[in-house]
Amino acid sequence: MTHLFEIVYLVVAVSLNFNIDSTYAARNNKYVTCGSVLKLLNVDYRVRLHSHDVKYGTGSGQQSVTATELQEDVNSHWAIKAATGKHCERGEPVKCGDTIRLHHLSTNKNLHSHHFQSPLSGNQEISAYGDEQGTGDSGDHWMVVCSGDSWQRNSPVKLRHIDTDAYLSCSGRTFGRPINGQMEVVGVSSPYSGTDWTAAEGLFVHPTENESTPRHTEL
Repeated sequence: MTHLFEIVYLVVAVSLNFNIDSTYAARNNKYVTCGSVLKLLNVDYRVRLHSHDVKYGTGSGQQSVTATELQEDVNSHWAIKAATGKHCERGEPVKCGDTIRLHHLSTNKNLHSHHFQSPLSGNQEISAYGDEQGTGDSGDHWMVVCSGDSWQRNSPVKLRHIDTDAYLSCSGRTFGRPINGQMEVVGVSSPYSGTDWTAAEGLFVHPTENESTPRHTEL
């Protein structure tokens, strides 16, 4: 009986230590990394980057990209990937100046832009684009503009579109049906108004771990 009690005690102790270590590692994983899945929060408007299977009725006619105040919406999940034809190691911190793709998990398309006008404000249109395998083109490429060496989870970054030099932003205008209340996401030439984004909820791959044990916060 004593021996059984000792075994149970050791199992509980190891379990507690593992949970403490995991929590400590998650809190100290301060970088956004390749392979992470996250929601992007606009600093000025407090809305999350969002997409869905609804096409624009004007402009390119591609899948629309908006922003929503809802924290829990699963259509706001974006995976960090390398540029088309490139590779980045899972868990490797995204460096300031890196070119990335933001892959929309629900619809298998990439955050995209081009020289079309946005429907509400007449700025540059932001869409989601790609084939059934999630492959698009150079219009899916975004440069991470930040200070320091790498993209930190608690620090704002800007996303500059490689092909057009436009910055990812929000116009402050909202749509009616069928996406009532969602905010227009646009590309703008000025890097100042509405162009700062932070990593909000997500599943962040730790630099020292393998693929089977990602760290996450509330999705």
